[in-house]
Amino acid sequence: MIAYLIGTLTDKSPTEVTMEVGGIGFSASISANTYAELPELNQTVKLLTYLYVRDDAFQLYGFAREEERTIFKLLISVGGVGPKMAQTILSGMDVGALREAIIGNHLAALTRISGVGRKTAERIILELRDKLTKLDLKPTPIGVQSDLQQARSDAYSALLALGFAKPVAEKAMRAAIAEAPNAKTDELVRLALKYAQK
Repeated sequence: MIAYLIGTLTDKSPTEVTMEVGGIGFSASISANTYAELPELNQTVKLLTYLYVRDDAFQLYGFAREEERTIFKLLISVGGVGPKMAQTILSGMDVGALREAIIGNHLAALTRISGVGRKTAERIILELRDKLTKLDLKPTPIGVQSDLQQARSDAYSALLALGFAKPVAEKAMRAAIAEAPNAKTDELVRLALKYAQK
């Protein structure tokens, strides 16, 4: 198990980071929240990691904070939630707000995240509520987070209405959120369009 990496940040995007550690380049998938905390390129950075092993692949996931890695591991323990969806959830909501949404049974807050349907949200709440109650994470007020989630949901819907495929729209939204985490709908759409058309 690779617990963390300390090295030079050589490349970064809202979904992936590359670091040089001892002459070896490591690539890791990241969330928009982790991306927002990364330093400039060529700076030394410590990245907490989780190695996800499948029969046909090894995928490294990176996290700026231990709380995020903990939530990630809990999310992928839920049936039907893979690492990609877990990263999407962590990109759409910070860990404190996610904890409060799950403990408080706020289905609407979870289903506003692209790719999370009602049944998946219900499974997440059912399987993780008790586990998260025991975790001491800094909460974000649900009202504030709901406003942000509504803006993100509306922007995502706008991209789909404009004819962009879901994978393109989701990637563009992650990039837009990373650039402007507190942006309102119109600004998110503008930024997402810039990334979607690249």
